[in-house]
Amino acid sequence: MVRILGISGSLRIQSFNTALLRAAQGLTIPDVQVEVATVHGIPLYDGDLEAKEGTPPAVRALKNKILASDGLLLATPEYNNGIPGVFKNAVDWLSRPTPDMPDVLRNRPVAIIGASPGGFGTILAQAHWLPVIRTLGMRHWNGGRLMVSRAQAVFSENGEIQDEAVRKQLTDFVSGFARFITP
Repeated sequence: MVRILGISGSLRIQSFNTALLRAAQGLTIPDVQVEVATVHGIPLYDGDLEAKEGTPPAVRALKNKILASDGLLLATPEYNNGIPGVFKNAVDWLSRPTPDMPDVLRNRPVAIIGASPGGFGTILAQAHWLPVIRTLGMRHWNGGRLMVSRAQAVFSENGEIQDEAVRKQLTDFVSGFARFITP
């Protein structure tokens, strides 16, 4: 069983990116399991807080989920043509050493997807993630791209994909990423 942890970089209740991960979670792909996580509860990175109190509980919990997974699927919104601050902040915390835990990002397989109400999907945010994941020593799967544009027409009001072409793209993407994780 390939265990993929999808992390949504949005805090919105009606997030298209969280909906995209929930759709991935509901796909029927043999021997692939997708769990969904968000960056809720992660404080702004503060070196003084880290020195005084250590790794915050929300960061530690997310690190444990990462350690239990075989690969990460980052679902990124695109804000002002770039990476959302809350998502980058979470990854900054995740990259920090925690005394009783191994590095959760180095050599970890990772893929990037995203959904946006705009016409270009999340192409710029996905490109901006590349130097970050390279710096962290993650193993990026570049065998596919998934940038859902005009997401308001793709998802129903309850967050389900109503576009069969996007559902197929998502299935193919997750299947390809799973094969990358365990060749």
